[in-house]
Amino acid sequence: QVQLVESGGGVVQAGGSLRLSCAASGLTFTTYAMAWFRKAPGKEREIVAAISYSGDNTYYADSVKARFTISRVNAKNTVYLQMNSLKPEDTAVYYCAGVNSYYTGSFYYIEASEYTYWGQGTQVSVSS
Repeated sequence: QVQLVESGGGVVQAGGSLRLSCAASGLTFTTYAMAWFRKAPGKEREIVAAISYSGDNTYYADSVKARFTISRVNAKNTVYLQMNSLKPEDTAVYYCAGVNSYYTGSFYYIEASEYTYWGQGTQVSVSS
């Protein structure tokens, strides 16, 4: 049974930092591209960042470039999202997602529909 379990969310003041973690189990983590999505109230779910199965390739939404960093430690089956200089507009539920991309030739995917497995989400709230 595949599980993605996020942790690290919380309440932080604007300008602060948080690090989200997503621990994966039940899959061959080293063949999975991983991503972080977020959904704010009244808004569509959007991609935040993605990383290839090797960790060599990453993608960031324009809104988080230079503030957020996605990384992974394959030996720990874990993907991280380091979030710095947080803004109130970063407030959302953050979801971890994964898709097997080892045989597809794609480093990662941008569309949520491409991802097979999802975590339950972790709330991030940024106060002004």
